[in-house]
Amino acid sequence: MSATDKPWQLRESEWRAKINRVRAGRALRPPAWPDNARCAIALSFDCDHESYELGAGRESPGRLSWGEFGRRVGVPRILEKLERHAVPASFFMPAVCALLDPSETQRIAGAGHEIGMHGWIHENNSLLDAATERELMLRSRETLEQIAGCTPVGFRSANWDLSRDTIDIVAELGLEYDSSMMADEDCYELLVDGEPSNVVEIPVEWLRDDAVYLMFNRQPATRPWMSPDDVFNIFKRELEAAWESGGLFQLVMHPFVIGYRSRIWIVDELIEYARSKGSVWFGTHADVARWVREQCPA
Repeated sequence: MSATDKPWQLRESEWRAKINRVRAGRALRPPAWPDNARCAIALSFDCDHESYELGAGRESPGRLSWGEFGRRVGVPRILEKLERHAVPASFFMPAVCALLDPSETQRIAGAGHEIGMHGWIHENNSLLDAATERELMLRSRETLEQIAGCTPVGFRSANWDLSRDTIDIVAELGLEYDSSMMADEDCYELLVDGEPSNVVEIPVEWLRDDAVYLMFNRQPATRPWMSPDDVFNIFKRELEAAWESGGLFQLVMHPFVIGYRSRIWIVDELIEYARSKGSVWFGTHADVARWVREQCPA
């Protein structure tokens, strides 16, 4: 049995190395947001679709059809809401989903939204060796670039499961930001082995994810356990706190979760509530990463 199986046997140098492999560096909290807005709002949609099932090694037609709902119904509803409010957003797209229906990715990009990387087939990066992970990320970027007509600049790991090599590869590929980690509520620079990686982190959090509250799974056995009204109130409180502090409100949603008739109103009302506060700026994740980098030089 190794020391990893008995973590209490790790030497101090070993547990420090594990902690410091990828860690939060300096805060990237700008003195102001564009147009002197009080806070920034970055909406994102993970278009997992059928790859949510395939990437986990499953192929149930019923579950695949659930992912298909995200493409057929969820994304069009989301795009309609965003267009109505003239709000940009970031759509993180597994490359296999882009290949299944290139017109969807093109329609999203054509509407002025960002296309970000989200794996090849929604694979779990923490289970991959470095060579395989790098090859899949390169292939994903090339595929999205060919289909969307623009080069992705950001990455989000499927299920937010990263390997010890993920951020190294993100930096090696010259990507501007990652959005898979949780060390803060505002942006920060990622360190790898104590050294700046030049990668901006736009942090996520499970409590700002629609799937946590509204997802259905048999394995692991989870059921929707909050009403859409309760979920909206949590998101609203997060937004209010970001506004009060002058920070960033970042949100993750999924077309096959938020896209139902009884839930899509959450997108509408969050945007309307944010605008009722006044002095808010809506940006894509790429917009946010570039702004904080520019306003917080090393």
